[in-house]
Amino acid sequence: MFPFGEFAPVVAIVGICAVAGWVLTTWMRIKNGYPLDGAWGQAVYPRKNDETVERVKLLSQENAQLRAELGAVKDRLATVERIVTDSGSLLDREIEQLRGKTN
Repeated sequence: MFPFGEFAPVVAIVGICAVAGWVLTTWMRIKNGYPLDGAWGQAVYPRKNDETVERVKLLSQENAQLRAELGAVKDRLATVERIVTDSGSLLDREIEQLRGKTN
């Protein structure tokens, strides 16, 4: 016969390690915002509450503001690139035209 008594501690250690690994990965998924899996593999999402909805609204507004600011920075960069790459005489003419308009 095969002696199962010798392998019982090994089986117990492997089982404990498997459960600890499952708990650790579940905790890491929750901590980092990944969806959890249900018993049949379907995603289990946390319930929406007022705080979560408000946070999403604030993040969406901040995202829109940052996109607008990025657009303004791109416009400024395009102007700087145009100034740097244009010939000096063209830039001088434009500056003189602007000076003439302000006087």
